[in-house]
Amino acid sequence: MADGPSGDARGTPDPLVRGAGESGVSVPSRVDYFSPCSLGVEAALTAELAELGAKEISSRPGGVSFAGDRRLGYAANLWLRSAVRVQDLLLREPARGKEAVYAATGRIDWMRHMRLDQTLAVDASVRDSEMTHSNFVGLTVKDAIVDQFRARTGRRPNVDAWNPDLPLKVVLKGDRLTIWRNLSGDSLHRRGYRPVQVRSPLNEATAAGLLRLSGWDRATPVVDPLCGSGTLLIEAALLASDRAPGMNRGFAFERWPDFEPDLWRALRAEARARARPTLPFAIEGADRHGGAVAIAAQSARNAGVAGLVRFSVADARDWMPMREVSRSPGEGSPWTVFCNPPYGERIGEGEDLVDSWRALGRFLERRRGGRAFVLCGNPDMPRHVGRDVSRQRSVMNGQIECRLLEYDLGGTLPT
Repeated sequence: MADGPSGDARGTPDPLVRGAGESGVSVPSRVDYFSPCSLGVEAALTAELAELGAKEISSRPGGVSFAGDRRLGYAANLWLRSAVRVQDLLLREPARGKEAVYAATGRIDWMRHMRLDQTLAVDASVRDSEMTHSNFVGLTVKDAIVDQFRARTGRRPNVDAWNPDLPLKVVLKGDRLTIWRNLSGDSLHRRGYRPVQVRSPLNEATAAGLLRLSGWDRATPVVDPLCGSGTLLIEAALLASDRAPGMNRGFAFERWPDFEPDLWRALRAEARARARPTLPFAIEGADRHGGAVAIAAQSARNAGVAGLVRFSVADARDWMPMREVSRSPGEGSPWTVFCNPPYGERIGEGEDLVDSWRALGRFLERRRGGRAFVLCGNPDMPRHVGRDVSRQRSVMNGQIECRLLEYDLGGTLPT
């Protein structure tokens, strides 16, 4: 996952601004943004940004840079599914050594970005620089900010590492300093629908990215025979029903002096109006672990898609989705199968690892038509599926290097 594009040194402490928002703080007419994402899903994020109307979109490993106005920044937080966060650029200029970093940071008018009674946090990274410690770079930037407040007001804002009002991302690459505001605050993958933190789940943003990468048409029935906590199916339901993934959570930018509440209210109202209450096709999942299915069902309720997804407690090798039970011979479209089987990285998975993949193979044997997409983090497991992979692509699931395997199920629907 990238920290942000290094770009060219432009010596611009703040973007050019025009006009003023409701708070009286100047509003940028053009903003440079960067959104990190999991390695391998950059194409999905690029497509999402194009749909939002972003300009100057440029992808690099681990993220995508783009440009737009304030509305785009808010909309990106509300609608992006495969991004981890949205950052806007405050500064990019040469800075060699501590004094230069301190001076460059001090040229930003920080009262435009936070109030004295608010908190900040600095997340810094360093590469190929004479300042080799990221913590030291972060401390230097923090000192420049609080010293500016102290010089102007006689007081200083506090630091909150866990829930800051102003989270900053600082990158020092060689002699080039870049400072970003993190509009999102908490990671965008935290949609707010998980009732508990399940053990090593598939990241929601990565799951959404996989759905986009697959080319799924959002009109084909979807099934997951090893659904676990249901992330893939819930993200599929959110995507197909055109529901904004950021609707039920808060963002850091809502606490800033330049926040435009009327614009934000309008964007949220538009998102609510777009949401489809029903879908004309089925989304179903099953897992043999009842506890996982219970979590999936509660998550779907929290996400507002309980009426769009059906979960069952069943073994993949024997499970028949309800749509197939009730379908007349020859009726309906082929399933699109999405699945994230265990690959041995989680505690306690070893004993049923091979069995899970064999069960998946048995499930796929009984499907005729459509495609299956399987996220694999263990190269020894696909052979237990019993069929050839038609294509694959690399993607990271957290710290695990994975492949998104595609199977062409071929043939016709069973009758």
